[in-house]
Amino acid sequence: MQTQLAFFVSIVFSLIAWGIVAARYIRPELRLRPQAEALRPLLIFHSFRFIGLAFLIPGVVSPDLPSAFARSAAYGDLVAAILALLALISLPSVSGVVIAWIFNLWGTADLFNAFYQANHAGLRAGQLGATYFIPTFIVPLLLITHGLGFRILLQHQKVSVVRQSRHAA
Repeated sequence: MQTQLAFFVSIVFSLIAWGIVAARYIRPELRLRPQAEALRPLLIFHSFRFIGLAFLIPGVVSPDLPSAFARSAAYGDLVAAILALLALISLPSVSGVVIAWIFNLWGTADLFNAFYQANHAGLRAGQLGATYFIPTFIVPLLLITHGLGFRILLQHQKVSVVRQSRHAA
């Protein structure tokens, strides 16, 4: 039980620490940029989500790691990385923004699905082996940057609606 508690405490502390970093350093910088330029660093970061494929590698994870969790997390992350790269390549076009929306929705849902799958499968922290750092260090930052991505997408959408209404008047 202490191992699971340490696992969850690590996730919470990581969320808090990354939240402070994002609020103090990342968001203030991104809010000064046009939408496409604000999204680019987030998309580049998420293009590394292929690292989730490590959940499929014997020896990196315990042989007892629930396969339903491992496959779901690995392939969900791979799809998120591909969508991030497609959005990055397509920006600043309208299709790039649409793909950024799809990526952000998929990527967020994938992370919540991984939490669900882990809980449903009764995942124990020790089963993660060397991938322990993914949910305790990387996933909290992924969640926070998805939040920033939604904020950028929504704020810039509001700004363009206001600009359109001013031009129409």
